[in-house]
Amino acid sequence: MTGPTSGSGRQRTPSGRAAGSRSAQLRQAKSKAQPAKAQPAKRGSAKAQPAKARTTRAQPAKAQQARTRPATGGSAKAQPRATSTRLGFQAPDGPRAAATQSRPARSRVVRPLPPRPGRPEVRQRWLVGIAAVVVLVFLVRLVHVQLIEGPSLAAKAEAARTATAVTPAHRGDITDANGVVLATSVDRYTVVGDPVAIEDFRGSSRGLDAEGNKVQDGALGIAQLLAPILDEPKNELAAKLVGESRYKVLAKNVVPQVQRAIADLQIRAYIRTDLTSRRTYPAGTVAGSLVGFVDDEQTGQGGIEAAYDDLLAGTAGSDTYERSLDGLRIPAAGQESVPAVPGDSIQLSLVHDIQWKAQDSIDEAKRTTGAEYGIAIVQDVRTGEIVALADSGSVNPNDRSTSAVAGGSRAVKDVFDPGSTGKVVTMAAALEGGYWNPNSRFTVPYTYTTPNGQAFRDSHEHPVQRLTLTGVLAQSSNTGTVQAGEKIPLQTRQDYLYKFGFGEPTGLGLPGESVGLMPPADVADWDGRTQYAVLFGQGLSVNAMQATSVFSTVANGGVRMTPTLFEGSTSPDGVTTPAEREPGERVISQETADTLVEMMETVTEDGGTGTNAAVPGYRVAGKTGTAQMPAGGGWTYMASFIGVAPADDPRYTVAVFLKSPHSSIFGGDVAAPVFSDVMGFTLQKMDVPPSEDPKRRLKTEW
Repeated sequence: MTGPTSGSGRQRTPSGRAAGSRSAQLRQAKSKAQPAKAQPAKRGSAKAQPAKARTTRAQPAKAQQARTRPATGGSAKAQPRATSTRLGFQAPDGPRAAATQSRPARSRVVRPLPPRPGRPEVRQRWLVGIAAVVVLVFLVRLVHVQLIEGPSLAAKAEAARTATAVTPAHRGDITDANGVVLATSVDRYTVVGDPVAIEDFRGSSRGLDAEGNKVQDGALGIAQLLAPILDEPKNELAAKLVGESRYKVLAKNVVPQVQRAIADLQIRAYIRTDLTSRRTYPAGTVAGSLVGFVDDEQTGQGGIEAAYDDLLAGTAGSDTYERSLDGLRIPAAGQESVPAVPGDSIQLSLVHDIQWKAQDSIDEAKRTTGAEYGIAIVQDVRTGEIVALADSGSVNPNDRSTSAVAGGSRAVKDVFDPGSTGKVVTMAAALEGGYWNPNSRFTVPYTYTTPNGQAFRDSHEHPVQRLTLTGVLAQSSNTGTVQAGEKIPLQTRQDYLYKFGFGEPTGLGLPGESVGLMPPADVADWDGRTQYAVLFGQGLSVNAMQATSVFSTVANGGVRMTPTLFEGSTSPDGVTTPAEREPGERVISQETADTLVEMMETVTEDGGTGTNAAVPGYRVAGKTGTAQMPAGGGWTYMASFIGVAPADDPRYTVAVFLKSPHSSIFGGDVAAPVFSDVMGFTLQKMDVPPSEDPKRRLKTEW
């Protein structure tokens, strides 16, 4: 170590610089020493040795001061002599040494401490913790799936592999009174493709198609096999089989022979055939508008099909099974089948041949008279059963190209004034109430004015006539009928309208039926004209069936039977249930009914308005009718004739209606000939013997 320099109270650092302030020393101590390179010894110095460069750690400033000793001499020229205890040599004196000491000392290089060795136990703890968390997450998810979502997932999986095929119920037949089938159901099939599954079809195992060509893969291959059976071009069929749908209808109403041919292809995984049912109508237009039709779901939509749908429909069955991914049934899996229950067959009171005759006759009358439409009804007077109910232009339920099949029968749907056929109700009230008898005398002018000032006139101009009550009916005189009805109280007039079934449902139960329009329920509200107009069939509206029922009631000895088309039903196991019949309701006495039938016979005799209604070999009783109807801001007419035969022992009522005939507006001219044609055919078809009892000639004039 070097001592202090003379003449100076300061200490110097080993580099020869005076040690300054404390802060300077600290800065110097903190600075890192630079490695010192060995300097060669000066020539001439025997003790000079090459100095080895050696790196040392920097020492703090205080430590350096502690190593500096004070000078031994007081000479001002004494130079410090640096001694390095670490290097083991003493620095030479002289100018070079002084120069060397005047330089700043190079600090020792501080090597970084080597990294501390790792602690594997920490790393293991982290790995164990992370693994535990992962296991816990999986465990929680497993518990959630097994215990919470397990039942629902199992149900979804079962539902995915479970298929249910609905087995349609065979709809019951509709037959006429003799078992002639009017409507029946046949088995048909709907061909359905699965375009998604068809993508995986491979035709290599199929060999050749029907034309000897190699079966290709996918939709084109299926089309090669299926097109000849469905009689459809291959390219068009292949286009239908491409897509993302799982249900593509390829054909409907396929007959069983075609279905069997498809089954022989053994492509059930790609093409299936679903059993359906198709309704057919073997009778065609016969009773077409009356029978009605069904929709695609085999639900009745009109006529008898709708009225008795609950009996005809039956109950569909089901076939539940598990299937594989390719759509095939898994034999060992659980299956459940519920058999379909066919519907009951129903028998109508219609007679096919009479229905055909009624339709043919009314169609011919429509053509010859230029009428807008026509209606013909045949009813058994003893039971109320409808033997025929025909509309002109009857539709074919097999043809769905038009909406006419849904129109229903005009016999219950359209309403009109009964016209002169309504005079039978007035005559029944007059006879039953004892107000008049068949031979009561009336002076009948062309125009008659009532006490309240209402003027009425007959259908054609004539001089004053002297007619009996029978003659008034035979001549269909409005003025004579008004005179006869003046004695009948207003309430009695209304009561008889309701007794004969006006303003009430007919009982047929056909869709679209109208009950008609009646005068106010309180007769005190009847206006001055209505109270007389109802006497000759005006001021109220009825349908054709209601008007027909009046004559059947009179012909049945005064007992009104509810009209019906339904005779009974037969269950699938062959048990027949006859229709329940409501007891008849007496409207007028037997005596009044018999007298009224005799009075109506004069209508078809010489001098009456209905001579064209005569049926050779049979006594006929009836009444003509001509009623006004509003039409397009004006008026038109409903021409009609309703009669019974044989008059001596009535069996059937036939009613004919023609709307807006052009050849004549009078029922005796256009409707009576149709009556004669239909009634004659009916009597012969039903083996009714000709009349034997002679007529009792009632006087029509006095």
